[in-house]
This record gives sequence, structure tokens and C-alpha cells, in this order.
Amino acid sequence: MGNASPVVYRSGLNDSSRWQGFPLRAGDIVISAPSKCGTTWLQMICALLIFRTPDLPGPLTSLSPWLDMCLRPIGEVTRTLTAQRHRRFIKTHTPLDGLPWRPDVTYLVVGRDPRDVAVSMHHHRRNLDDEVIHRLLPGSGSAPSRPAGSRERVLQWISDSLPGLVHHLGQAWERRDDPAVVLVHHADLSRDLDGEMRRIAGRLGIEIPEEAWPGLVAAAGFEAMRARAGELAPDEQLGLFTSKSAFFRSGRAGEWRDLLTGEDEAAYDRLLRSLATAEFVEWLHRSPSNTTVNDRSSTDSV
Repeated sequence: MGNASPVVYRSGLNDSSRWQGFPLRAGDIVISAPSKCGTTWLQMICALLIFRTPDLPGPLTSLSPWLDMCLRPIGEVTRTLTAQRHRRFIKTHTPLDGLPWRPDVTYLVVGRDPRDVAVSMHHHRRNLDDEVIHRLLPGSGSAPSRPAGSRERVLQWISDSLPGLVHHLGQAWERRDDPAVVLVHHADLSRDLDGEMRRIAGRLGIEIPEEAWPGLVAAAGFEAMRARAGELAPDEQLGLFTSKSAFFRSGRAGEWRDLLTGEDEAAYDRLLRSLATAEFVEWLHRSPSNTTVNDRSSTDSV
């Protein structure tokens, strides 16, 4: 299924029209995910699989640019990608129906329990430096007012952003049998990082020597990535975060239970089920089944 006329999405720092005219190559990997679902985690996994070593040849954000982010001139991003000779893996927060579509490109999509996304976004926004963003993006206006309390911020995200997340991940869910689409869940990465990395490698047609796997899987773990925050945090040269290491925040799946009341959960469930099928909801709500280190910690990706 192609996108003859891609939908244009514009919100916050994102403008999907920047994809128009961008020349994709056969073999490209497009990492498409709603914010805070695990984008940076998938970028790191792709980097480790492509270069077959934890010693990456540059900062992750340079190896895998966010094409539709408005803070960098599109010409600069295009030149960076055009000059790359390794297999390209490009970050986007645009749903599949807003992207140029080629059957020889792999679209890698990661989902997450929306309630965990809401908590992660609450902490992420507290770590953003709004003054830097407004300086780099003239005309963006003042920072929107947000509720002071954690519960209220999570509820605001559910009200404002849940429909967009369901739409984005629903695009991949509907195309999950397409050979060009690889659908991943944050909980599966947490429960079985080794197994999921091997599955992704298989779908990408990447062969890894068996002796290399332990080092690659270890490098994709939470603590290892947090220790390398300076080279792995998104667009770290722009100074978007008050703390780079805080971008890789330790967060348990299910933290929303400490914030939401029973009435809150019921209202969330009604809204979600008005937007998605029961089978899709079940997939969204899957969770790690044990309590390993990877289960207790999540890569809170932008």
C-alpha cells in the first residue's frame, strides 16, 4: 500500500512536510514512533545492528537524524543523510500515512502502553529547556501553560494526545502484516531485549556473528545507554534538555497506578475503547511479565 498523497502533520517541533521530495534509498530504515514510546531505544538498536559494535562512529543524533524536526534546517539534515554511506536509519514522529512509501524501505514502529507514555511525557517536559526551544524556533510563542500537579499533567496528556497516539500506532497495527512494516512493543523490548533485537535483525536482513550478540545487547540496556547520555540524547548539541542524563529516566512500567484514581482509569478506558478495537487495546496494554533490570527501567525516548 503506497501513500500517493501523504497526510501533512504539524505539531510542536514536528513538520512532516519536510519529507516531501526527500529521496529515500532502497534499504533505508524509517523509525516512526509517537514521542516517548521508545524512539531512541530503537535508534540505538539499529545503530548497534548496522555497525555491529557498541563503538559507534558518531553521536546517535548525527547517525540517525530526526528529519521532520523544525529546529534544524531541512537542507542541513538532507545533506547529512545524503552523505551517509552506511545503511540509513532515520527518525520521525510522523505516522505511516504521512510518510513517502516504498516497499524496499523498512518502517520500524514502536508502541507502548499509553498510560506509561503519559507519565514519561510528564517527566520529559519538565526536563525540556523552553527558552532554548523558543530561541531556536522563532514564532513558536510562549510555552503553553500546564497543570502543576503530576496527576493533572498525565490527565491532560490523555485528553489531548491519546487520540494522536492511537492513530499513529493504529497505522502500523493495520499494516502489521506488510513485509515493509516491523511493529515492536516497548514491553517486549523490556522483557526480552536479546530476543527482540534478534527478531529486528532478522526482519532487516542483518546477520550478526553469535559472539557479538552479548556486547550488543548489553550496549542497548538502560544503564549502558544512560552512561552514554552525552552521545545518545536526541539533538544534544542544541541544548534542549536541562539534564541529558535525565532524558534516560529510570521508570517502571505501571507508574501511572501511583497517580490515577479508579475514576481516572475508567475514563481513560472509555476514551481508548472509543478509539481502538479490543484486539489493538490488548496489544497496547501488554506489559513485561517479569522484573529484570530491563523491565524496571525504560529508555524515555523523545
